[in-house]
Amino acid sequence: RPELEESNLLHIVAGRHPVLDQLVTEEKFVPNDATLDGNGQRLTILTGPNMGGKSTYLRQCALITWLAHTGAFVPAEQARVGPIDRIFTRIGASDDLASGRSTFMVEMTEMAYILRHAGPSSLVLVDEIGRGTSTYDGLALAYACALDLATRVRAYTLFSTHYFELTQLPELAPSATNVHLEAVEHAGEVTFLYQVQAGPADRSYGLQVARLAGIPE
Repeated sequence: RPELEESNLLHIVAGRHPVLDQLVTEEKFVPNDATLDGNGQRLTILTGPNMGGKSTYLRQCALITWLAHTGAFVPAEQARVGPIDRIFTRIGASDDLASGRSTFMVEMTEMAYILRHAGPSSLVLVDEIGRGTSTYDGLALAYACALDLATRVRAYTLFSTHYFELTQLPELAPSATNVHLEAVEHAGEVTFLYQVQAGPADRSYGLQVARLAGIPE
């Protein structure tokens, strides 16, 4: 049973994804904590490997927050949730053929809407922004958007990225912090642990994930 508070806080202990929780056995799904404190930690930068669970982590935090505001029980050991006025998401990659918009244009349109409308009581989820263009431009846009969310908008933000340069943001914005999803490599194979740990990841394991997908050596 979540605790609804007046204070600016989002604190989840051993949170789970309410849909995946029903699809996998108890031993397989790894629960994770999440904390966004309105008085201090506003932006969490999430790094880690592809298929490591970053998108699932973002979604479960949003769903737990939404369920708590509807008066429902939540899939977590504990949840303390302050007032959230809106939940904004920039997740997934798809184009809009009917309107003639590329994947990158859809990304930018959604991100622009978030930057214009989110506020200090909003929850914002951003997943891999900037990947639809060149590395230099994508990194610049991702860095600028994350910095703006942390300093001007000051929304509760979970921001996943493969741009490791973004892990330097806490030096400019004290309200930002780094976490990563753990993985280990052995004999060229990668094992995903799906555990959120403090600090930035050191690599993305892109080649190992490509090998898992069947790309020939």
